[in-house]
Parts: sequence; C-alpha cells; structure tokens
Amino acid sequence: MAAIKFGFGQSRNWKESTIHNMFLKGKRSDIGVHDNTEVAEWELRPGGMVVQKRTSDVNQNSTTKSTIKVRVKYDSSYHQIQISSHASFGELKKMLTEPTGLHVQDQKLIYKKKERNSKSYLDVEKVKDGSKLMLLVDIESRERRMLEKLKTAKKEKTAKSLAEIKFEVDKLAKKVATLEVDGVTEELDIETLTENLMRTLIALDEIYGEGELKLQQREQESSNTHSDSRYVEDEKGEINFSYK
Repeated sequence: MAAIKFGFGQSRNWKESTIHNMFLKGKRSDIGVHDNTEVAEWELRPGGMVVQKRTSDVNQNSTTKSTIKVRVKYDSSYHQIQISSHASFGELKKMLTEPTGLHVQDQKLIYKKKERNSKSYLDVEKVKDGSKLMLLVDIESRERRMLEKLKTAKKEKTAKSLAEIKFEVDKLAKKVATLEVDGVTEELDIETLTENLMRTLIALDEIYGEGELKLQQREQESSNTHSDSRYVEDEKGEINFSYK
C-alpha cells in the first residue's frame, strides 16, 4: 500500500515537473523556430492546465478581420473607404465628407437599392468587405439646412440691429434728460433730436415690416405646400406601385 502511494506521488511529481519545465521553456523564449518547427509560448492556468498563450498577432488578426473596405459611388467617381464593420452608416458619411465635399446631412447612402439610416450599423445591414454602395445628394435635407442657416443669420442680424437701435435710443434719452435739466431748449437741438429719432423709428419700422413680410411669405408657402402635398403623395404612390 505504501509502495502504491510512493509510486503515485512519484508519478504526480513527474507530471508537475514536466508541466513546470514546459512553462519555463515558454517563458525563456517567445515564438521562434527550432528545427523548422514553430515553438509556441505556453502558459500555466490554475488547476494545472497548460494552454498556448495568446499573442498580439492573434489580437491583430481579429482587429484586421473587423476592418472592411467598401466601394462608394458618387456621381461618376468611386471612393474606397476602409472602416470598421461595426461602424454606423453615419460614421461612414463622416468619412465621405472630405473626399466628396458633401455635408453629412446632405448625404443619402443607398445599399441594395434601399436608403440606409445613419443610425443603422454596417454589419447589421450585411455590409461586407468589398460591398458597393451609392451616395446621392439629399436635396430636401440640403434645402432645410440652408433655410435654417439663413434663419440663424437673419436672427443674428436682427439682434444686432436692435442692439444698435437701443444704443441710439439711450443716447437720445440722455440728451433729452440734459435739456430738461438745463432748462434751455434751442431749436437746433430739437431738430437734431427729431432727426435722430426719426431715423431710429424708420430702422425699427423696417425690421417690423420685414418680419411681417416673412410671416406672410411663410403662410403662403405653407398653403402652397399643403395644396401640392396630395399631388406629390399620389405621384410617389404611382411610382412606387409601378416600380414594384
């Protein structure tokens, strides 16, 4: 019985020694070549399991596989874009901004004859390495963006004009207060104040009139759009039906 225990213990010690030597061998040298055979690096896991150690090459290969190259046609040109397969169509649009000169919001990406949402992901929509896409100009989006840009510029201009008018009114108020304190009113001062006040009122009237005109134009455009919407929808319906 004692001999069996000794033999078992000796066998166990021999296995541990062999595993330990394999582990040390892996520690002494990284991946190399010995007798035309690759010697891999090993590592000892808890529980005595010996496995091949993962190297940076493995991680690099996995990273390389996740990167794809797609071909995007815009007008008569083709653009090769290298991008992660897990990226979104919106990220692809950002990468297309520089080579195409198109704003992100003005882009419309078509894949397999269907427009893709910017929030959709390439891998989810089955975009693979070598896939072909088409880039179109989103006219409606561009018009909306330009209108918003014009509105913002107009608001800034109006705010600046109002600030200048307020400054002029404050100056006139100070002059009036000075005349009231002195108690002396000259005809020249009154004429000057009147002229300045009239110019200020004209400037205010221009801003107000322009705002009223814009409001009327907006109401007219809204009315025209509403009256033409049925025709556009009907036309789209006929096209879609004939296409199917």
